[in-house]
Amino acid sequence: MRVGTIRLVAIAAGLAVLGFSATGARAEDYGPFKEQKTKSGNVLADAKGMTLYTYDKDKSGESACTGKCADAWPPAKASGSDKASGDFTVIKRPDGSMQWAQGGKPLYTYQDDKKAGEVNGDGKGGVWHVVKPD
Repeated sequence: MRVGTIRLVAIAAGLAVLGFSATGARAEDYGPFKEQKTKSGNVLADAKGMTLYTYDKDKSGESACTGKCADAWPPAKASGSDKASGDFTVIKRPDGSMQWAQGGKPLYTYQDDKKAGEVNGDGKGGVWHVVKPD
């Protein structure tokens, strides 16, 4: 073995002890979503950093938020090519479009959240709740 190889092995071993692999740090699998820091603590957000919410009136795998409700609470849209990832699945909305769900609960953003990290919809009407990371 050459000195360079020994150093590389030592670095790899050190990274493994710290919980890293050759592909980087381990991260939770939030599918297409990410953690976003907010005044309410960490929440799950879409790729733009917009907070995700659930609606108490939804049934598992079924959205009850349509029409004006969906205007105020835009569904977290999924495309036909999106695939389930971990606890995240794709459901069909009443209008035939696709929406992301977590644990069967459809996911939404909120029209009054104007910037990444805002949580203006949390607790709205007693039925809307931010989605917290596991």
